[in-house]
Amino acid sequence: MRPNFENTAIAFELKSDSQLERAYFLFKMISMEPLVRIGAAVTNFAIKAHLPVEGLIRATVFDHFCGGVSEKDCLPIIDNMYGNGVYSILDYSAEGKEVDNQFDFAMEKTLDILDFVKEKDAMPFAVFKPTGFGRFKIFEKVTAGSELTEKEKGEWDRIVNRFEKVCKKAHDLDVSLLIDAEESWMQDAADDLVLDMMRKYNKEKAVVFNTFQMYRWDRMDYIKKLYKLAVDEGFKIGAKVVRGAYMEKENERAEDKEYETPICANKSLTDENFNASLDYMMEHLDEFVIFSGTHNEQSTYRLIDLMEKYGLPANDERIWFGQLFGMSDHITYNLAASGYNSVKYLPYGPVRDVMPYLIRRAEENTSVAGQTSRELALITKERKRRKLAD
Repeated sequence: MRPNFENTAIAFELKSDSQLERAYFLFKMISMEPLVRIGAAVTNFAIKAHLPVEGLIRATVFDHFCGGVSEKDCLPIIDNMYGNGVYSILDYSAEGKEVDNQFDFAMEKTLDILDFVKEKDAMPFAVFKPTGFGRFKIFEKVTAGSELTEKEKGEWDRIVNRFEKVCKKAHDLDVSLLIDAEESWMQDAADDLVLDMMRKYNKEKAVVFNTFQMYRWDRMDYIKKLYKLAVDEGFKIGAKVVRGAYMEKENERAEDKEYETPICANKSLTDENFNASLDYMMEHLDEFVIFSGTHNEQSTYRLIDLMEKYGLPANDERIWFGQLFGMSDHITYNLAASGYNSVKYLPYGPVRDVMPYLIRRAEENTSVAGQTSRELALITKERKRRKLAD
C-alpha cells in the first residue's frame, strides 16, 4: 500500500495537544530567518557564559528535536515509536570535541549503544560521526595528503583504532553501523577509512555503512567506483544517502579559497543526483543495502516505486527510510503504517553539548526552501482536524 503523506492523524498520533502546539510554535519561529540567527547567537552566548538557560532549552527546542540526555532517558520515546512501527537510531550528538579522552568517551558511548541495539528490536542501527572519534584537523591533513608530524601520526593511529574497535564489535554482534559524512575537505580520509572497514567486515553482509551527501556532484562517480571495488573484491556496500548538511559552509570556503565548489549548482541538480543514486543502487541491489535519509516526499515515493518495479516487499531488509526526530513525521509514520522499514534518528546527550547540533537543525530548516512551511501546513491541518473531532 502506497503511503499517504497527507494523513496527519497517523503522522501526529503520538503527539499530545500540547506537544503539537509546541511544534507549531517552534516551526513558526524557525520560519523567521533573522529570528533564528539572533536566537542562535543569544543561545551560544548564554551557554558559553553559563547562564541558567538549560531548563528553557530543554522544555522547548531540545525536547522537540532530541530524545533525552541519556540512553535511559530516550527509552520511553523509543518504545512509543516502536509501538507505531517506527524504529530508532540513537545518535550521541555532542559536537566540537578536541581531545583524546573526549574521543575515547564517544567511542565507548558507541560501543555501549551497539550492546543496546543488540538487545532491542526497536533499534536496528548504531551510528557515529568521524570527528567524534578524532580531530577535524587530522582528517583534513590526511585528506589533503599533508605530511603528519610524529605526534599527529600517533593521533591518526588512535583514530584508526577507534574505527576498528567499533566496526569489529558491530560485525561480531551482527549489528549495522552507520558512519556519518562531514565537510568535503576532510571526507576523503573518512571515506578511505570506512572503505577499509567495509573490505574487512562487509564480506557476508553490509554491516558498515558510509554516508553519501548527494549535493556533492562527485558522489555518483564515487558510488560507481565503490560498486566496482565491491564486485572485484567481494564485499557489500552499506549506503546511507542524504542530500547534505553543510552547503553554505562548503560554498563559502570554495569561494574564499578560490576552488570549484563541490556542491551542485542548484537544488534541482541535487535532487537529480540523489534520485540517480537510488536508481543506480536499486539496479545493483545484490551489492547494496540502502538507507535513504531524506525529508523529500518525491524521493521517498521514487524509492517506493522502484521497490514496486523490482517486485520487492515493503519490509525488504535491504531498504530503509530515515528521518530526523522532530521533523517529517508525515513521512516516517505513514511509511511505517504501510509496512516500510521506517526509522527516526534520535539525537541525545547533555543539553549544552547538543546545542551546536540543535542550532544547525534550526539553520538548515530555515535555509531549505519549503521544509518549514510544509511542517507548519501539516501541523495546522492536524490542529484543525482535532478541533473538529472534539
